[in-house]
Amino acid sequence: MRIAITGSTGLIGTALVRSLRADGHEVVRLVRRAPAAAGEVRWDPRRQELDPAGLAGCEAVVHLAGAGVGDHRWTAAYKQEIRDSRVLGTRTLAAALTAMDTPPRVLVSGSAIGYYGDTGDRRTDESAPAGHGFLPEVCTAWEDAAQPVRDAGIRTAFARTGLVVARSGGAWGRLFPFFRLGLGGRFGDGSQYWSFISLADHIAALRHLLDTDDLSGPVNLTAPEPVTNREATAVMGHVLNRPTLCTVPAPVLRAALGEFAGDVLGSQRVVPRRLLDSGFVFRHPRIIDAIRAA
Repeated sequence: MRIAITGSTGLIGTALVRSLRADGHEVVRLVRRAPAAAGEVRWDPRRQELDPAGLAGCEAVVHLAGAGVGDHRWTAAYKQEIRDSRVLGTRTLAAALTAMDTPPRVLVSGSAIGYYGDTGDRRTDESAPAGHGFLPEVCTAWEDAAQPVRDAGIRTAFARTGLVVARSGGAWGRLFPFFRLGLGGRFGDGSQYWSFISLADHIAALRHLLDTDDLSGPVNLTAPEPVTNREATAVMGHVLNRPTLCTVPAPVLRAALGEFAGDVLGSQRVVPRRLLDSGFVFRHPRIIDAIRAA
């Protein structure tokens, strides 16, 4: 297939492009600069500019672009950047797709389990409503921005992503150096649930969404059994053969991260019901499998 991808230089986008090209697919990368290579198409999500002609012949689109949630302290300006980068980008893509004479058959649009907010120890699947707070509001607006695509009859799946376990990049990639130095430990009391997924499973799940014609709407991209932060910390120490005696108390996290600390300390026990029901098989279903793979 000819497949267009936004956010192709990020952790997930880079791995997805590599996987698709290895299997012979043609990848069109949407970039926010002048195209410098074949297969690149310029777009400007902030100005909502994207020529539909650049997507001609694409049978599928994967939309991953968005400012990193944990990249900066949550000032009012950066919170607006988090929201705008997702909502304006999705609106721009939706306008281009619905203007095409022959639109793609599927859009896989990024989202996040932040949609559910703090779920405590309650097992939460795709039937749960949106939570309360900044991230649930962002995720809701992000998904709503794709409504014109759905109205146009293009199959649309929302990949509600959990914590991606990867050696470098993403939230987990930032933990590995500390744990290798023996400075790893739990956050707060460690009782909060972390819904994780290995990078390999995440890429396989995105491709599953592309290929499964009867799968649309929200789909949780998380491993089957979420673990607590305390359990994840213990497994990190075991795999890396390092002590995990350090802890980061909640007040220190709040001082360092500001508002974002509430989401780090929050609990999300999210399960991939729709992914499993559609026949997807995880390579790394357990946290120890995911960390060893990374």
